[in-house]
Amino acid sequence: MTALSSLQLVNSKKSLKASPIVHRRNKLVAKIHEQLELCEAKMNGQLYAPKKLRTYINKQTGERMTVEGVKRIKEWHWTTPDGLIHLSVKYGSKVLPLAADGSNAIVCANKDALVQALKTLKVAVLDGELDLAIAKVSSYTKNNFHK
Repeated sequence: MTALSSLQLVNSKKSLKASPIVHRRNKLVAKIHEQLELCEAKMNGQLYAPKKLRTYINKQTGERMTVEGVKRIKEWHWTTPDGLIHLSVKYGSKVLPLAADGSNAIVCANKDALVQALKTLKVAVLDGELDLAIAKVSSYTKNNFHK
């Protein structure tokens, strides 16, 4: 008996490109994860500063240089005058409508509820509940590039 005969073998081919819907979902989930990390760091009194590689060309030597810098993350939530926290979901620079009636923000009582809302949003995006809103905003952005 050879070592390969103990394994289950199949004919398979890796797809080179994910479908646009899956790509958009993954993109939004990554942004929600960043917001979640930012909120949890603030709750713990820490600073959340993810790193980003930036490439530029040195004007004196003409050489390409890569430098590590801090990635800027804008918060999606804000506190209202009555003390509640409102959370909107952004895809690019556009705010996503979260319901058919046009609601675009989630009300949270405190920071713990905010973290829980972000976790729930992450699951909702992975389940495809916001696919229609993402596609609408994405097509709007795409159409603006063709002017």
